Amino acid sequence: MQPTVFITIPAYNAGATLERVFARLPEAVRDRIEQYVVVNDGSRDDTDEVLARLKLSYGNLAALRHEVNRGYGGAMKTLLGHALEHGAGIVIVLHADGQYSPEKIPELVEPIERGDADMVQGSRMLGGEALAGGMPLYKYVANKTLTAIENLAFGLGMAEYHSGYMLYSRRALEAIPFHKLSDSFDFDLEMIVMSKVKKLRLKEVPIPTIYADEVSHLKPIPYGMRVLSVVWKYLRGKYHAL
Repeated sequence: MQPTVFITIPAYNAGATLERVFARLPEAVRDRIEQYVVVNDGSRDDTDEVLARLKLSYGNLAALRHEVNRGYGGAMKTLLGHALEHGAGIVIVLHADGQYSPEKIPELVEPIERGDADMVQGSRMLGGEALAGGMPLYKYVANKTLTAIENLAFGLGMAEYHSGYMLYSRRALEAIPFHKLSDSFDFDLEMIVMSKVKKLRLKEVPIPTIYADEVSHLKPIPYGMRVLSVVWKYLRGKYHAL
């Protein structure tokens, strides 16, 4: 019996892009999805109206709402908690801005379904085409620099740690105390760190790099400082104590 698959989407001011993300889902993927879960994380645009339209076409869409913005990690805690509570076997994290290709879901979910991985990250750097896909040079250099530091600290040998295209098995979500992790954009990195601490199997799968007219809410310098803070806390044993 195949595990139930949930797609979870954190949405902050995503009214202009969210419908396009749903439209790009392959038909074969739609047939597998038990529930789509979107949390409107305190948006100030028409995200609620867009979700109401989407629910007319997707009867298995659960629209959650934070009255006040809780940050990316705060939104992810709500989404992952909901998915666990409602019986998800595999949880796919898509972003509402369209940067992460829904078309790659069949390849990304495969290692978990085969029993080869507990977590999967869609990696933009693994295929070696990040710059050709439009990643700005400063982001590319920052990504490579931070990844080198992280590989030294964590010993995982990953191509990158900074893609938010993540997939989790139920086993991983039950093992990781994700409610104790960051409310900000370093949440995904902390999940990867916890996979090392909990001895979970993490696999990278290459994905295309897509940069278009989306608006990023991630501020590079504060994010970089948060990454270095995660490295420091890991070396001091904070994550091992969770």
